[in-house]
Amino acid sequence: MNAPCLPAALALAAALAAALAAAPVAARQAASPPGPALQVPPLRAAHRGQSPAQLDHAQRDHAQRDHAQRDHAQMDHAQMDHAQRDPAQRDPAQRDPAQRDPAQRDPAQRDHAQRDHAQMDHAQMDHAQMDHAQMDHAQMDHAQRDHAQRDHAQRPPAPGADDLPATAAPRTPIPPPTAQDLAAAFPSLHAHMHRHGEGIYSYSLIDRLEAVPAAAGAWQWEAQGWIGGDLDRLWWRTRGHAAAGRLEQGELALFAGRAVRPWWDVVAGVRQQRGDGPRRDWLGLGVQGLAPYKFELAATAYLGRAGRHQLRLDGEYDTLLSNRLILQWRAEALVQARADPAWRLGAGLATLEAGLRLRYEIDRQFAPYLGWEWERGYGTTARLRRAAGWPVREGRWVAGVRLWF
Repeated sequence: MNAPCLPAALALAAALAAALAAAPVAARQAASPPGPALQVPPLRAAHRGQSPAQLDHAQRDHAQRDHAQRDHAQMDHAQMDHAQRDPAQRDPAQRDPAQRDPAQRDPAQRDHAQRDHAQMDHAQMDHAQMDHAQMDHAQMDHAQRDHAQRDHAQRPPAPGADDLPATAAPRTPIPPPTAQDLAAAFPSLHAHMHRHGEGIYSYSLIDRLEAVPAAAGAWQWEAQGWIGGDLDRLWWRTRGHAAAGRLEQGELALFAGRAVRPWWDVVAGVRQQRGDGPRRDWLGLGVQGLAPYKFELAATAYLGRAGRHQLRLDGEYDTLLSNRLILQWRAEALVQARADPAWRLGAGLATLEAGLRLRYEIDRQFAPYLGWEWERGYGTTARLRRAAGWPVREGRWVAGVRLWF
């Protein structure tokens, strides 16, 4: 090619390149819907004749460009090589936060301390979608919040906040109870008396059946029982002692009993005594039952002929050392209204007995025991015993069994 033609060829090539670069832009503008004209700044000299992929966006002054007027929907982002952009070269101070779409921002990158929460409309927020478990409450500076601007009057009251004090009068007055209300709340019990069992039952207790090892052939007993219902019963009692196969003293009593209080009965009946002395008969009246703290008590007055009246007081108490090992305490006092020399009894306090027995219940109905018993005569009784050759004061070991059925 001749030298004079070389400049012309170069000019022609530049014109073709410019035409080719402008053709895609013209085609896109023709295909886009009509709208406001875009103000595209002129290309710099360094960019003229280059494709978009060859442009160095890092050198461009984006702060001067009006991106709000650009139709980003028509831009081919697939052709942009964002991987080549250096984020370190970007100046965040030049960015206009007002032009940014908050929906596109990463909440984790947002600086809430700089935001004016007083201008935020929390009523429009959907708190059900918030994941409070992921929030770092330790980083929140609640001391910077102006709680004085918050309208707490609009908050719903807490449960129970409107309750009245315990000493305050009720909001709705309570009417006084009427006679019909009281009758319904406290019905008369006289029309519905408690019914007791109508069956007939029985109980027998041999409290002492024991031998006296110190005296050959000596033994003594005491037993009682009843037969009847819950209120009315027929009671029986027996006691005595014998030695060398001979009955020294024995007695038997029959009483009709009536339950007057829970655990307490009133009894009335007859008693007969036999043995070394003449036969004696009495009419008896007494009370017996279980006192508080489980003391078993009995007090019986006996009316005899010729003023030979008696008062006998008995008391027992069981101390449970274990479920089966039980220590029984026992005491008895006999008061004589008139002396009876035939039975070696003087007027006043005649005798006093006390003892304890340790039993082991092999079965609830059968228990062997070992015990110690002490007895003493007082006043005229002591003189009469001494005269008859009987000991005034005596202590003895006893061994026996206790059973009931």
